[in-house]
Amino acid sequence: MASRTDTKTRILDAAEKLFAERGFSETSLRLITSKAEVNLASVNYHFGSKKELIRAVLARYLDVFMPSAAIEINRLHHAPEHASLNEIFSALIKPLLELNKVRNGGTIIFLQLLGRGYIESQGHLRWFITTHYGEHLATFVKAVAASAPHIPPAEMFWRLHFTLGTIVFTMASADALNEIAAADYGEHNNTEAIIRKVIPYMAAGVAVPVLTN
Repeated sequence: MASRTDTKTRILDAAEKLFAERGFSETSLRLITSKAEVNLASVNYHFGSKKELIRAVLARYLDVFMPSAAIEINRLHHAPEHASLNEIFSALIKPLLELNKVRNGGTIIFLQLLGRGYIESQGHLRWFITTHYGEHLATFVKAVAASAPHIPPAEMFWRLHFTLGTIVFTMASADALNEIAAADYGEHNNTEAIIRKVIPYMAAGVAVPVLTN
């Protein structure tokens, strides 16, 4: 008989895959229980609700990524508030790649899940992230704001979300982009190489001066 830990892990693994592939709204608890080979009572026992299950799936990655990201930003060779956007974004590469240790392909899975949370307006995830990881998130936001003081807060809000959209789309399309790059340009890139390619683009986009009428 499977242990409680095994059951909980099976539910998380099944939910994670389905959420990344289908989205949160289109994935029913019945579909999750079928894939995990458990009954609905097991989901209710371990998580209580679908919202709590969604948060638990993301927490497996956020618990690793957020503290690591804050540490890497604070380790920049000079004070974080004087770092460039390129340096700040590059500091996130190691924490992102560490997610592959959580699950095979964890980096891409995490970004897909994060993207799903925004695309489907999962407002409870914003509350969850700011409540449980607010201190780590503030380290990143503070460093970014200090590196581009000419960007007003409201404009920075939009630009950081454009940035998130860029990296989510890029990583979600990584396999197709790699095939095109290999066929047309003879390039063979791994996950780290793709992230390093997109960082200068994102940094430049966030820092470009605001146009005035």
